[in-house]
Amino acid sequence: MAGFRSLARQVRDPGCDLALRRYSLRKCLEKFAPYGHRATWDHLCSRAGFDPEDRSPDPARLVAALEELEEARSVWLAYETDFTERRRKEKHDGLRRPGSVDDWHRMTWGGFGVAWCDDPRVHPAEPLAEVLRRLITALERTPGSCCPVCGADRLVWRHGLDHEPSSGPVCTDCGILVPRPLLTARVLEYARRERLLMSA
Repeated sequence: MAGFRSLARQVRDPGCDLALRRYSLRKCLEKFAPYGHRATWDHLCSRAGFDPEDRSPDPARLVAALEELEEARSVWLAYETDFTERRRKEKHDGLRRPGSVDDWHRMTWGGFGVAWCDDPRVHPAEPLAEVLRRLITALERTPGSCCPVCGADRLVWRHGLDHEPSSGPVCTDCGILVPRPLLTARVLEYARRERLLMSA
């Protein structure tokens, strides 16, 4: 099975059939898809300017989508390297029990679904790398009261998400499932209450 880099080479290769280049970009999302496969694909297509169903998009647009994905992947891989180094040091210093951010991080290793968007058409508009930088910054500070990506404070608890965890606080503005460790207990409780009010 091809890795991310070899798939990226196929996307860039003008000697490859256009259908293969598009297919290779889609396959890259099996390796790295911050919003989940479908939402990340929709995001890349809209940012690069081609329809998600277009079977023969402009090759330059395919490469533009790939470049955005690669930049975001570099941001996430650097974070994972730092995370691994920090955990190694903590273990060396006798801190064996990981924190709640670490528990969340284990579920997102490799970058799949780190900013999960259950509705593939609702996702942040900013470049993927910027979204991940905001998320990483939030991971490194104390829990807050709003979405770490867009700053909105309207969060609603949703169940039945096509992700693990399958329920949690979703930002009604940008659509991401906000990692629970990034929010205060009060905000999480309020999000649960909002869900109950909306379903009543």
